[in-house]
Amino acid sequence: MRVSIQKLTGDTVCAGAHVGHLVLVKLLGEVNREHSVPELVFLDFADVEIATASFLRESVLAFRDFVRQQRPTYYPLLANANVQVSEELKMLLDLQGGALLACELDIGNQTTNIQLLGRLEGKQQLAFKLVGERGETDAAQLQLEFGENEGVKQTAWNNRLAALAASGLIIETSRGRAKRYRSLLGGVYDGC
Repeated sequence: MRVSIQKLTGDTVCAGAHVGHLVLVKLLGEVNREHSVPELVFLDFADVEIATASFLRESVLAFRDFVRQQRPTYYPLLANANVQVSEELKMLLDLQGGALLACELDIGNQTTNIQLLGRLEGKQQLAFKLVGERGETDAAQLQLEFGENEGVKQTAWNNRLAALAASGLIIETSRGRAKRYRSLLGGVYDGC
């Protein structure tokens, strides 16, 4: 799913908490039902020149937080944001300790220049990188490959992977009692 932020605001300047909240309401209308399979939601900032921190907090981050808790099969990503918008969002994410994937998205919905905005705790960053390198994995596989070097048990890998999935940075799928994890867009991203 691709949602144009410029079309939702009707402006190239996205400023203020109030406007951000109005955009949040419109975004929530786009995800009014749960899907049975994971769906990426590209928040497309093409043609947006400026987005303030208050706008981004009340729209993008509030949307991410809502869907991760209430509609967990939706995975929001930032798309086509210019340097100013990306830096503003990165600053917010750094302050909050969170992260969000960003990319360029062409008219055929092909992604390039994928990067992680914000930051992850060191062990989560390692788990995130390993999921990207493998495409799909689980805690047992990571424990088998890296448990001895990391000095942790499988529970630690489970916790790291579950936290990344709860943040919307990787996709969690259940196969019986087992959980598998895969990257949103495949591969390892800049900023990891």
